[in-house]
Amino acid sequence: MQIDLRSDTVTKPTPGMLEAMMNAKVGDDVFGEDETINQLES
Repeated sequence: MQIDLRSDTVTKPTPGMLEAMMNAKVGDDVFGEDETINQLES
């Protein structure tokens, strides 16, 4: 596997990364609805 960290447009996500993205709980961070952002900011 080749990893190119110059840009996120040339590095393809691994199957594990894709699974994490598909299962992520997301919401609008402006309205405080994104659980991940809320945890990072607390």
